[in-house]
Amino acid sequence: MALMETHYYSFSMGSNVTLNVFVPTPTSSEQITDMNRNEKYDYADGLPVVYLLHGAYGDEFSWLRYSNIDRYAQDHGMIVVMADGALSFYQNLRDGRKFEDYFTKELPEFIGNVFPASKKREDTYIAGFSMGGYGAWYLGLAHPELYAKAASMSGALDIVGLYETSGHGSSTDNNPFNWENSFGEKLQHLKGSDADLFALYDQDVAKGCVPKLYQAVGYDDFLYQSNLGVRDRLQEKNADLTFYEGEGGHEWNFWDRQIQAILDWFLQK
Repeated sequence: MALMETHYYSFSMGSNVTLNVFVPTPTSSEQITDMNRNEKYDYADGLPVVYLLHGAYGDEFSWLRYSNIDRYAQDHGMIVVMADGALSFYQNLRDGRKFEDYFTKELPEFIGNVFPASKKREDTYIAGFSMGGYGAWYLGLAHPELYAKAASMSGALDIVGLYETSGHGSSTDNNPFNWENSFGEKLQHLKGSDADLFALYDQDVAKGCVPKLYQAVGYDDFLYQSNLGVRDRLQEKNADLTFYEGEGGHEWNFWDRQIQAILDWFLQK
């Protein structure tokens, strides 16, 4: 396996950025044959790629520190890209940092030209937890032409409800998010805006291009009831949604278990 910490200048961010990119390579326990290489290490045609997002207070090292993502990605023969989303909700911020553009335009171009990643939509996936769960669905639904599937774990998916209950304006000790910086004028009409996942989903249906969705939440998660509400609304829309609920809370044991199931789901055709 190859794990590369990469630094380069990002025009979207206006600064140097750090990426962690995992690329599967043959391990010592594998018998290397032409068949094995062609099936699992097809670098020429490109390997499936997952963009893996973090939650609040996280960064491009979160998944490496707290999960076994490198081993799971190796077993699945998938490239994993981990980049810093700060506290942005993966939006283009008022302060000039353009996280949405970075993740959906600049980063895929960079990854596709530097690493042996497939450029096909059907091989490109996105997943995240908490704020990153919203980010995965947001980027997936806002750019359905890029991603075949989008997965949320413990996601802050009901952005309208979250904004109404968590306080407004600048970040505080109890609320890490600067809503004005992330959503700007959208806050005046957040419901139905292009930050509202339900509005984005309806737009994708109208265009005839919708990524498949995966949603997981633990019984003890403080976002459990909110996630049930999201599930119910999407089921009413007959969305192609895979839903999982089970033991666990808003914590890494749950996310580490779920990412294994999600990688399996990504590869199901």
